[in-house]
Amino acid sequence: MPDPLPPERFRAATDAIIRSVSSVIDGKPQAVRMALVALLAEGHLLIEDVPGVGKTVLARALAASVHARVRRIQFTPDLLPSDVTGVSIFHPGSQAFAFTPGAVFANIVIADEINRSSPKTQSALLEAMEERQVTVDGTSYPLPDPFLVVATQNPLEMEGTYPLPEAQRDRFMLRISMGYPDAAAEALMLRQRDTANPLAALQPVVSVEDVSRLIAFARGVHVAPTIEEYAVALAQATRSHPDLLLGASPRSTLQLVRAAKVWAALDGRGFVIPDDVTDLLEPVFAHRLIPSRTAAGASRASDPVPQILERIAASVRVPLAVR
Repeated sequence: MPDPLPPERFRAATDAIIRSVSSVIDGKPQAVRMALVALLAEGHLLIEDVPGVGKTVLARALAASVHARVRRIQFTPDLLPSDVTGVSIFHPGSQAFAFTPGAVFANIVIADEINRSSPKTQSALLEAMEERQVTVDGTSYPLPDPFLVVATQNPLEMEGTYPLPEAQRDRFMLRISMGYPDAAAEALMLRQRDTANPLAALQPVVSVEDVSRLIAFARGVHVAPTIEEYAVALAQATRSHPDLLLGASPRSTLQLVRAAKVWAALDGRGFVIPDDVTDLLEPVFAHRLIPSRTAAGASRASDPVPQILERIAASVRVPLAVR
């Protein structure tokens, strides 16, 4: 891993990425920031929203802003696991099998409409997302570093889809929704895209080596023991909450702290504060939790988990000072 960048170069590089992506994604600064957090915290991003709000555009804009290997996989029912991971092919000339890498061998992998493929194909990403390697015919092949999966899915259209199982959802550090743009942003989009697609004009603003240095810088952000205890207390509260059947996993606690370190670095701080943790609580935890039937039936919202997390955050003591 290269040496970390000085703070001023970290800020300059991350600002350049945000400006580049924001030039295509109008009026969604929070979604752009979350995508950058997933990249620099070495996690993976799940973008879940209705069609036409820019899920794939956000993923492609982030990929275009980084000079790295990028592959896009359109997940369909007939997609095979070997299309994702790769396959060993027999070559008659050499009388031997040779491994042909699949589409997952890239720095940024865009998994478009991931819930349209079969569970068998979805599971082909499990090892890649967690261990950053692919095993084919008993041989393991390391994936490029850095490695980010940005997956999109439509949560409303259920016909012909295969919902992601809990084990796969737990691999994603963050889940975000784009939401509809406001009137001003939508009008600006009409003017900008009337004659050209701004995505085609994007040029890389950082190299893959720069991304590695940005990751190293974020790793060095200080997390006090009281902040770690606060993150653990929040996770444990989800495991004992009466309205939740499934609480947050230990992996989610680790990823919450990693994401909070990047969040703090983007704010220009070398240390994590409680607000960094609570700001990321829903994006990191919500997609991993399963509400009880009673809670789901009693809630007026389609998804009661965000409200449950709000109550948990209000009930857990916030550290007032670090030690």
